[in-house]
Formats: sequence, structure tokens, C-alpha cells
Amino acid sequence: MDHYEYGELLKTLKTKMENIGGVVQPELIKQRLGEIEALENSQDFWNDAAKAAVVQKEKTQLERKLAKYEEASGALEDSADLYEMAKEESDDETIQTLFEEAPSLEEHVRKMEIEVLLSGPNDSNNAIVSIHPGAGGTESQDWASMLLRMYSRWAERRGFGVETLDYQSGEEAGIKDASIIIKGENAYGYLKVENGIHRLVRISPFDSNAKRHTSFTSVMVSPEIDDDIDIVIEDKDIRIDTYRASGAGGQHVNKTESAIRITHEPTGIVVQCQNDRSQHKNKATAMKMLKSRLYEFELEQKKAEEAGIEKSEIGWGHQIRSYVMQPYQQVKDTRSGEAYSNVSGILDGDIDKMLEGVLIAQSRS
Repeated sequence: MDHYEYGELLKTLKTKMENIGGVVQPELIKQRLGEIEALENSQDFWNDAAKAAVVQKEKTQLERKLAKYEEASGALEDSADLYEMAKEESDDETIQTLFEEAPSLEEHVRKMEIEVLLSGPNDSNNAIVSIHPGAGGTESQDWASMLLRMYSRWAERRGFGVETLDYQSGEEAGIKDASIIIKGENAYGYLKVENGIHRLVRISPFDSNAKRHTSFTSVMVSPEIDDDIDIVIEDKDIRIDTYRASGAGGQHVNKTESAIRITHEPTGIVVQCQNDRSQHKNKATAMKMLKSRLYEFELEQKKAEEAGIEKSEIGWGHQIRSYVMQPYQQVKDTRSGEAYSNVSGILDGDIDKMLEGVLIAQSRS
């Protein structure tokens, strides 16, 4: 990198930060934080615990966003000032250091760009991820288990919590169905782009003739919604079935019909939960899952109506990404158009760049 290239990089990053600042609006954040501080100092604020919790959550999110913006903006300003001084004094050593630190500076701004894209009303929420294999028996069920592991490993890499809500093992291998909740900052914001059909091409380990197979699995992601969000579910609209839990859980779980399946008749949405020995607790969790799915469904309906999309086209029933393991190694996303050769790393949870690529591509469309 020479002087001209570095100068152009600084111009590009400054323009990006100006655009980011227009979205983040740091002065308005500071103003709101001042209002919250005044609320906290009022005598009656803490009497309403539920309201106080909502405001505290807002405060934490605003403080985090402001800190990240100021960090990125400060790093860019410091680099620009240092570059101008180094040029004037012909300080080649400092200029060389700035050149070496350029990728880190770009990363600062890129992370802030992603932060702006994760500013939706539910992006900061936990994510409920449901995985369902398509037709294809053992091969598709094994592919579903690989995706479940990928998301679990991604969560572990970020220090997020993972809780299993439902897990039904396949007869030979893999899973018939699974639902997990991933708990962490912006979990839904990142994983919402995973809604859709995931395609795998590989030499099947279950085929004695070693033929190449194509498998499909659907992934559904919805935000864990707060209890104060009003989603009305009529008793007449749902069918509740009980069944024996499968998989790990001990003798009690397998011998009693503690697992719950709820079908919402008007939409066809089905949720199920078997993570607790108590049928009552499983039902409560399944109802929360249903509310989250219905909330996501309504949002998708509104987006589709605004975009003039026919109802039949709404939803996650389309291929969003292909994972090819033979005859070559590649993961390609249909939304961003980006291809990645690190297939084993991606399947081990290294999916941040892939997710961010989709978020950026969708923001530009």
C-alpha cells in the first residue's frame, strides 16, 4: 500500500462512517441516555419493575451501540490525524505502521456497518432455530444434524448459550426434527438470514456404491419475543397433541407423554417441545415458540404486502445456500452471491463472514 492508496482508503472509510453516523445518530442516543438517567433518578421509576426492566434493556443497547460507534469513529480520526502529521514530518516509520494497521482499521468500520444492520426491533433478541430434514431419509436427516451442530458450534464460538427445546433422533442417523434456542447478543439479528432451504451435495456415507447425493433441509429462525408483545392465539385455532419424548432424558421422559406438539390451524405452523419432564412446562415453552413463529410470520406477511409479493411466495421455502463437498469444496450463498472454500470450517461454526455478507447484500438490495 502506498500513500495514495492509504489516502483513498481513509476517504472511503470516512464516507462510510458519515453514513453510519446518519443511521446511528450518536447525539440522539446521548440525549435519550440523559432522559433515561433522569427517569432512573425519579422516585416512582423503580416501583414498576416491568417497565424499569424494559428501559434498562434499552439503556444497555444504546450504551453498547454508542461505545462501538465512538470506538470506530475515534480509531479512524486518530489514524487520519497521525497520517497527516507523519506525512508533514516525513516519518516513514509511523506511516509504515499505519499501513500495517489498515486492515484492522477497515475491520473496525466494517463491524460498525454490521452493527447498523442489526438495529431492527428484534435483532438483539435470542433466536429460536428449528431444523427439519427434507425428503431423503437417513441422508437428509444426517444433513439436518450437521446444520444443528454448525449453529451450536457458532453459538459456542461467540460464548452464547444453547438450550435444546426439541430433539427427535433419526432411525439410523441424524435427526427427524430439532429446535434450539440460542441466547446471546444479536443472536436473532445474525441468524435471521438462515431462514430457508439449505442444500448439501456430497458422496453419501450411507451409500455402499459411493454415489453423490443431494439433500435438502429447512431452517426456520424466529426471535424469542418478550411477554409484553401482544400475540393473540385463540383456543379454537390450535390443536395440541402429546407424545412420548425421544432421545436423552432418562427413563421418566421416555415412558410418559410429556412432549407437546402444537399445530396452529390457520397458518399450518407446528411447534413442539420435549426438553422438560413436565408436560405443563413443555406446553408453556411450546406456546412461547408458537408466539415467536407467529410474530415472525406476521412480519413476513407485512413485508411481502409492502413489496407486492403474492402470498404463495411468502416464507422460507426457497434454497438460500448450497454446500458442495464433492466433486469440489464450496459453499455458495444465493443472496450475497459469495462463495467460500472453507467448507469444513463453516460446518464447524465459522459462519460470521457468511452471515455478514448476506446482511450487507440484503441492505443494498
